[in-house]
Amino acid sequence: MTHDRAVAAARPVFAGWRIMRSDAGRWWATRERPFPRAVEDAGAHRTVDADDLVGLCQAIAAQEGIAEQKRRIVRATR
Repeated sequence: MTHDRAVAAARPVFAGWRIMRSDAGRWWATRERPFPRAVEDAGAHRTVDADDLVGLCQAIAAQEGIAEQKRRIVRATR
């Protein structure tokens, strides 16, 4: 994995996610803390990858969206 300026610049934007770029140039993000089991069961993935930073942003947003949707469902059933 490489550590360059683009990776360093992306890190503060994604608090709670570790951003990396492979030697081949592929972007990866791993959530620093696992999602709760119910969120993972709902389809959220702790690690995502993409061809570029825009795609990685979209992948992270999708996972956080799944988590937020699950949290709303849990709150609504209480």
